[in-house]
Amino acid sequence: MNHMSHLVPASDYDTIQAAIRYLSETGPDATDLGRFARSLGLSERQLTDLFRRWCGLSPKSFAQAVALDHAKSLLRDQASVLEATYEVGLSSTSRLHDLFVTYEAMPPGVFRAGGAGIDMVWGVAPSPFGTAVVTATDYGISGMGFADAEISVEAALADLTNRWPRARFSRDDQRIAPLVGQIFDPGHWAADRPVRVVLIGTDFEVKVWETLLKIPVGRAATYAQVASHIGRPTASRAVGAAVGKNPISFVVPCHRVVGTSGALTGYHWGVPRKRAILGWEAGIVSAAH
Repeated sequence: MNHMSHLVPASDYDTIQAAIRYLSETGPDATDLGRFARSLGLSERQLTDLFRRWCGLSPKSFAQAVALDHAKSLLRDQASVLEATYEVGLSSTSRLHDLFVTYEAMPPGVFRAGGAGIDMVWGVAPSPFGTAVVTATDYGISGMGFADAEISVEAALADLTNRWPRARFSRDDQRIAPLVGQIFDPGHWAADRPVRVVLIGTDFEVKVWETLLKIPVGRAATYAQVASHIGRPTASRAVGAAVGKNPISFVVPCHRVVGTSGALTGYHWGVPRKRAILGWEAGIVSAAH
């Protein structure tokens, strides 16, 4: 399967959000395909086509992928996920190609100075999870959030730019579009063309974000495991705060951090979007097997 996400109609994600609300009320085992389709104003064929197009799964498989039991299953072999040797872009635990990411951490002084002296561009482009709002420097992507019917582009941009109030921002959609296309099309995930990101935060936050990059697609870790991995086993709450402040959503996969029970305990851009991302990634895993 080839996820050509940048070709998927923007309205698909609005329907996916409505589908997740429906599934949250019914659960995967009680999903009646006909009723499910009618609740979204679709025929059964249209519903099936939507999910095949959006994530490569059947509606029933997607329902299972956004359920709590799925989140629990992502924690299998959890003790070894962060301990295993991690090759850039290739998970040694699942042997599944993930985003090929190279990163650079800005000096702490840049964060403390609010990004003073740094030039960033920003722009918008369609993604499988609503409109992607992205900021970038010459070193790589510095921020990504999402806009939809409930979050305006202006609000999403302010969420990103307020982190570096003294940086200079200019809009350049043409520069941002190919970055977003690469990020959301697994066919473009290649070791010789990595996604470059720049991490700007406190030393502690950067350590947490670096650890998130080690969680492969189709797997998950808990806040406690991340805390232990960075040598701060009693700092789960602080880790949770750092995860919530991750400025580069999806690429730095904070959506793969869950509660000890597998509970989706929160996501800066909304739990429905977190469920959607995990379901979309389940389609990638399914296609790879």
